[in-house]
Amino acid sequence: MTEISGRSALQRAWYRGAWWLGLLVPLAWLYGAAMILRRWCYTLGPLRPAHFPVPVVVIGNITVGGTGKTPTVIALVEALAERGIRAGVVARGYGARAMGTSPKLVTATSVADEVGDEPLLIVQRTGCPCVVHADRAHAVRTLLEQSPVDVVISDDGLQHYAMGRDLDVVMYDTALGFGNGRCLPAGPLREPLSRLQQASLVLGRGFDSASADVVLSAPRLVNLHSGEQALPSEVACAGRVDAMAGIANHEQFARLLTSLGLQFDLHAFPDHHRYRPGDVSWWGERPVIMTEKDAVKLRALARDNTWYLPLEAALPEALVHEVVALLEERATPA
Repeated sequence: MTEISGRSALQRAWYRGAWWLGLLVPLAWLYGAAMILRRWCYTLGPLRPAHFPVPVVVIGNITVGGTGKTPTVIALVEALAERGIRAGVVARGYGARAMGTSPKLVTATSVADEVGDEPLLIVQRTGCPCVVHADRAHAVRTLLEQSPVDVVISDDGLQHYAMGRDLDVVMYDTALGFGNGRCLPAGPLREPLSRLQQASLVLGRGFDSASADVVLSAPRLVNLHSGEQALPSEVACAGRVDAMAGIANHEQFARLLTSLGLQFDLHAFPDHHRYRPGDVSWWGERPVIMTEKDAVKLRALARDNTWYLPLEAALPEALVHEVVALLEERATPA
């Protein structure tokens, strides 16, 4: 496996405990205090968050980088649909070009450059209505105007306090934890660890059911060109493969591929990377395995030997129970 270079030197230092991060601690204190003050302004202070006629559930994190929010959102939408509950999704649309002033409705035929890769992935997997915009409250209002949903799920947005919410779910990577426990820029935290005490649920995600609340698995590969499905072991038998990932946590993807018995060279790209044909000029005879998040942006360039690895998330019953309880509470006359 080639060296994973997708993370910046600063990000690597957060998890390796570099001594020089101590020089940034005063800035981290200021940042943390500002975040505490901002949250106070919306919870107890002069600012008031927007409220909506249906419950809003935020699937977010307090660390920089991927923590499995999108697979969790997909699994929650599907779990609620099995119970006859219609869920809609709002998202920021990271990786999209300038969003403009109007929220955008995501469809299965949308372009990732215009709506973001993760919202497009959610819609293609679930078929649920989804609206993207930097102003989450505006996105929720637009979603409710256009789609009759029972509950709104926000993919990320934990720190968007102008959007009222009924349930805060904080995700974290069980393999990385919370790094050195410091706020930006001395550590990976977007908010102090004390924020966890106000969360409705704190869920660790990983590939081991013994340590993770949300357990991820990748039982199959899907051919990007034909839609054919194959077991990872069938591709592994062909020998060494090329792998690529434009995500926040390349180490997680590498660990997954290794656990599936694959030998690979990993080509790491920045999170939400906008691919151009020149980015994949190295594609050759060997099979290429990518994340599903990359696949939604590379379908037009697909070849017979390009595959993606869909992630499946097994949710704790507590999460689904909390959302159902919210809906029952709203339905009960005062």
